[in-house]
Amino acid sequence: MKKMRCAIVGTGVISKLHVQAISDHPEAELVAICDIDLQKAEEWVREFAPKASAYSNHKEMFEKEDIDIASICVPSGLHADVAISAAEAGIHVLCEKPLDIRRDKMAQMIETCRNHNVKLGCVYQRRTLSSAILTRQAIQEGKLGKLVLGDAYLKYYRSPEYFQSAGWRGTWELDGGGALMNQGVHGIDLIQWMVGDIESVFAYAAPLVRDIEVEDTAVVVVKYKNDAFGVIQGTTSVYPGQETRFEIHGEKGSIIFGDSGIKQWKFLESDEPIPQTEKEDKGHYLFVDDMIKAVRENREPLVSGEEARKAVDVILAIYESVKTGKEIKINH
Repeated sequence: MKKMRCAIVGTGVISKLHVQAISDHPEAELVAICDIDLQKAEEWVREFAPKASAYSNHKEMFEKEDIDIASICVPSGLHADVAISAAEAGIHVLCEKPLDIRRDKMAQMIETCRNHNVKLGCVYQRRTLSSAILTRQAIQEGKLGKLVLGDAYLKYYRSPEYFQSAGWRGTWELDGGGALMNQGVHGIDLIQWMVGDIESVFAYAAPLVRDIEVEDTAVVVVKYKNDAFGVIQGTTSVYPGQETRFEIHGEKGSIIFGDSGIKQWKFLESDEPIPQTEKEDKGHYLFVDDMIKAVRENREPLVSGEEARKAVDVILAIYESVKTGKEIKINH
């Protein structure tokens, strides 16, 4: 079977996970790496993929190379531009989170991929955690009865040096926001994937500690379309960072889990034991594998563009609530 020819655009921190996943996959080969700093791209080729080519312009790379799948690992505000160029060249797109930071860009990205008949997938690796999958199944099976509360606690620590490490971090223009858009987007995606679509939000957010223009702390009150309520707390300013935690409560049961597994799994009139889950770290490999299969089987990827934009739509509504002081309804 012919290997899928993969390329990577952007050599930031997250890109190494894509390099590793592609390198580990028996049906994939890394044929090109692009970064605006050509020297950086050349360094990566030497270190990770000696047979690959290095580029400083993604459009030139898409034009010259025979590429099946492109991993988009540039700053968040540039995701759509690169993805659209890939789609127009007939290349399938695996995009890092968030899909992009603007509604119009996400819509254009999804439409262009559809019009050029290429797959668009986004990396939300928390969806692959067995604790999250089991929780979603339990909710859908009705084990919790009518849902009452769906909460996400996303408390990270990022040092001042983190924000100074790259000029785009902590900016509206390229990061698209702070603790929610960069770190919290994973947890926001996960809570709405498990509990259900979010109808409206009311929020407070501000840079309480760091000298940045976007929020380092946010508290959000959530109303789900299924009438449940919830709270989302997102921050990068607390020391030490806390384990990410999700709490879902219904009239007939409660599930609480975090990074280290399931803490509570309790249902009315049932003595079902807590499922044992292992700490997993194959997220990016699974997404590369899924994208290859989606292309071969001509199906939607694990997290499609339409699914991936939901968390960003929620975050943009949160920012609107912060600016206006009002509850904001979300239109998916």
